[in-house]
Amino acid sequence: MSFHLIGSLASTEEIAEVFSDRSVLEALLAFEAGLARAQARLGIIPAEAAEKIAYAAATPDSFDAAAIARAARQSASIAIPLVKELMQRAGEASRYVHWGATSQDAVDTAMVLLLKQAEAVLARDHLRLKKSLRALSERYRGAAMLARTLLQPAPPTTFGYKVAGWYGAIDRSWPFGDDLPLQFGGAAGTLASYGTEGPALTRELATELGLPLCEAPWHTHRDRLARLVAGCGIYTAALGKMARDISLLMQQEVGEVAEAGGGSSAMPNKLNPSGCAIVLAAANRTPGLVAAFLSGMIQEHERSAGGWQAEWATVSATVEAMGSALAAMVATIDGLAVYRERMRANLAATQGVIFAEKAAMMLTPKLGREAAHALLAEAARSAVAQGRTMREILAQSGALDEEQLARLDDPHDYLGAAEEFRRKLLEEDDAAG
Repeated sequence: MSFHLIGSLASTEEIAEVFSDRSVLEALLAFEAGLARAQARLGIIPAEAAEKIAYAAATPDSFDAAAIARAARQSASIAIPLVKELMQRAGEASRYVHWGATSQDAVDTAMVLLLKQAEAVLARDHLRLKKSLRALSERYRGAAMLARTLLQPAPPTTFGYKVAGWYGAIDRSWPFGDDLPLQFGGAAGTLASYGTEGPALTRELATELGLPLCEAPWHTHRDRLARLVAGCGIYTAALGKMARDISLLMQQEVGEVAEAGGGSSAMPNKLNPSGCAIVLAAANRTPGLVAAFLSGMIQEHERSAGGWQAEWATVSATVEAMGSALAAMVATIDGLAVYRERMRANLAATQGVIFAEKAAMMLTPKLGREAAHALLAEAARSAVAQGRTMREILAQSGALDEEQLARLDDPHDYLGAAEEFRRKLLEEDDAAG
């Protein structure tokens, strides 16, 4: 079992399985079997030896993951004890196991294969979330609500526009796309053990494993992997922004949305933002993981001592955190309740003072900027102190005509380009059909 209690909020079963012992062994053995087959096709090793190596590598469940892990602490590489066990199983073909490769070739390429699996899982949830957000944005495109700046009421926006903003952020920050390439460089990154056959073998091995080629081995050049790790951090932070907004909108004093959510062990009345909490937990963890990876990029010469060895735990933890946050946000959005009447009530509760900017735009041509602002500041104070609306105060002052007063506190009359911006945030998928 790869999904543990201590990590239950840090991953999902499906993503944890991608990085399970069995999956890791499978990926490492896929590299070794693929290498042997590619070498046999080029006549570097006998075809019969390649068949025996591939047969020995075909049963990852029979390898002792715990023993390999223990032995890895002696060599600082899980590939070395794995190759030793594979050699024992390959019999007469043992001399050709891992022929001319280095342990980092196996480990890096295995990680690339695992990340391809993770991408397939994450992409499914990413597309589901995009679809749900688009539908939510369309459904509430006309639902006027308070905008909030520095946590204080501001002129109105729409819930549909807010949701489109969430959509745009996750659409822009999706971290996968440029496939990570095969890692294959031999002892010093030159493939010298193959003479002139190195480039041809690289092409053959890339084809065998279904991976893109790279212009050169990247043993100590970790920029491609760093982009992915940082991208996962950015994507998780974008999910965190959504979770922060939703959890704030769920507060009793606001009450504009609610998760299907979780209850409390002590308070039967409570509905907690449990999905948001999982997302925010992931968003809190990932900056440190990204920083750890970036720190490890400063590697020595042609093989690192420590930086590379730190990566597996960091990469898997970052991807799992993103997967945990993404799955939680999918469930949150799919079960989200939206309360239009509470949005209207919260708009009304401001007593119209959020329309002071709108009133200023009406009054400034008549009174000048300073006089208009002074009048409206006093009107706002009076409205709050007297429990009246700003519209009533301004009607009494005679500063606005009847038509202006009628429009003053209509939130739909002061949404500006919100709907146009909302559509633009979604239009990439509209263009795609």
